[in-house]
Amino acid sequence: MSKIYKLFKGSSSSSSSSHYPSSSKSKHGHRSRTGPSPQEAIHKLRETEEMLAKKQDFLENKIEQEMMIAKKNGLKNKRAALQALKRKKRFEQQLTQIDGTLSTIEFQREALENANTNTEVLKTMGYAAKAIKGVHQNMDLDKIDSLMQDITESQEVAQEICDAISRPFGDAFDEDELLAELAELELEDSMTNMGRVPSVPASKLPTSKLPSTRPSQRTRKYRTRACRIMN
Repeated sequence: MSKIYKLFKGSSSSSSSSHYPSSSKSKHGHRSRTGPSPQEAIHKLRETEEMLAKKQDFLENKIEQEMMIAKKNGLKNKRAALQALKRKKRFEQQLTQIDGTLSTIEFQREALENANTNTEVLKTMGYAAKAIKGVHQNMDLDKIDSLMQDITESQEVAQEICDAISRPFGDAFDEDELLAELAELELEDSMTNMGRVPSVPASKLPTSKLPSTRPSQRTRKYRTRACRIMN
């Protein structure tokens, strides 16, 4: 670990010394280069993903080949079989590392894409807010109030015109008086119908004879006898 630390320390010091003049130049007026744009970073990440995916395919093929070599040698050439298995283990370790690296790169790319999308959305919303503000600046509230008053007056005039057109012409009669007169006519008609007696034809009258009011001959005889006795 100490050797690796010294190696990285020496390389970093040499790189800093080599880049010192450029930094001094930037202080003297040379503008330093800005970072990559989100689109460039996303493109680079996708290229790295494609490269690692190809490396995965290569390692998987190598693992299969080493497995075939180990099976082929088996007990015949034990040393060759063990070497094949060792190489297979190294390839599997590299494949595991590539899987972890791909997960990290995918996470970075998705985060960067989301951030880029949010930035574009915010820009669009800012443009829309400026457009709305510009439209409202060209509006006068006093003119809007006067316009709404004109519209209200126009609607009232149109309603009056409709009422005038739909009003009937001629004499105006009181509907209550007309109903009262109609009720009187109906009452008179009903009284007239109640006073009428239906006429019966003479042919339909009963033919039974009534007793005569003239005295009979026997009655007259009794009357003359009574008068003689009294005399």
